[in-house]
Amino acid sequence: MNEVNPFETAQRQLDKAADVLDLDHSVHQALREPMRTFIVNFQVEMDDGSTKTFKGYRVQYNDALGPTKGGLRFHPDETLDTVKALAAWMTWKTAVADIPYGGGKGGVVCDPTELSESELERISRAYVCAVSDFIGPEKDIPAPDVYTTSQTMAWMMDEFSKIKGVNAPDVITGKPIGIGGSLGRGDATARGVIYTIREAAKELGMNLDGARVAVQGYGNVGFHAHKLAEEQLGAKVVAIGDAEGAIYSDDGLKHKKISNNMKEHGVFAKDIEGTEFLGDGDKGNAELLELPVDILIPAAIENVLTAKNADHVRAEVLAEAANGPTTPEADEILYENGVYIIPDFLCNAGGVTVSYFEWVQNRNRYYWSKSEVYERLDKKMTKAFADVHERAREEDVDNRTAAYMVSIEKVAEAMKLRGWV
Repeated sequence: MNEVNPFETAQRQLDKAADVLDLDHSVHQALREPMRTFIVNFQVEMDDGSTKTFKGYRVQYNDALGPTKGGLRFHPDETLDTVKALAAWMTWKTAVADIPYGGGKGGVVCDPTELSESELERISRAYVCAVSDFIGPEKDIPAPDVYTTSQTMAWMMDEFSKIKGVNAPDVITGKPIGIGGSLGRGDATARGVIYTIREAAKELGMNLDGARVAVQGYGNVGFHAHKLAEEQLGAKVVAIGDAEGAIYSDDGLKHKKISNNMKEHGVFAKDIEGTEFLGDGDKGNAELLELPVDILIPAAIENVLTAKNADHVRAEVLAEAANGPTTPEADEILYENGVYIIPDFLCNAGGVTVSYFEWVQNRNRYYWSKSEVYERLDKKMTKAFADVHERAREEDVDNRTAAYMVSIEKVAEAMKLRGWV
């Protein structure tokens, strides 16, 4: 499922929008590659007394609109191309959401499932030591991502503060509330997804009460998207999937029931009463993607929708909660089939938006209530959706190309005003 190079996908998506925009060649070429790429190797003492060398990445894609911003992953299969793609998408994500940031991303090649908490802490601190000259509140602001948590961010913020000799909560977002984290950050990405689905339904004349939803990927975003789809939209989630496989119920899968089961068993089990097991791992998730639902929410990894399965997608709305779940070939098929796509860097921009809110609160040392955070997030996401939807209609292009057009124009204008091109 991951044979496609994600950075090549990001470049092809950019090229398509640049062609429609008739973008200046020099600007186009500048935007096809990251401005700065850092590869670091650092040593960490393991619990058994041995020393192991780890490889880390940090990509600062473009900072014309402000300091770069983006998550940091711990993953055994992390690659530079993946980090570059994610940094590119972050550039467009912050621009489409009208946030004064550029795009960045980072990663450490490691398997967190095989590491103790103390080893994870030492890796976190060592990585920050390795990149401390290249990050900062006005340079590049990391955040949690795959296999990193608020605790990871706490260790990193503390280490950076020690190195610089200042208290610097604004160097990193996604921190615990007790040391400067923002209320409302935990479900911000999923909440942004729900806001954009709500807006799409208005434009399509879709009744969301009882609408059938499938969620592929059941980490933080998928978990909260399930909960909020029920609570905020009145929708019925009929299928969920994760690395273990996928389950289905025509009557709907109640979030509370699934959540309680997870507390008991660690992951949702295939023998939950009243559910049908669609299959283990990739097989089950492949089945889920082709179910007859109104809304499909891919919330896991890249490239799950390809030329091989796009023609079998039966959803009316595809809400891309994950980064890069759809290949360019699949995009064309889905567009031709009339599937309304809410593109990833619009759909999942709620997380970086509330990360921006956290940074603003850290800078001002003044903190907002949860209701204030949600209200501001709703306004941002609603405006971003409207900008993209209207552009797509004006230019008669698909939503992803429209989102790129909106974002690229903002970045290109900033580059020209600053005299870069």
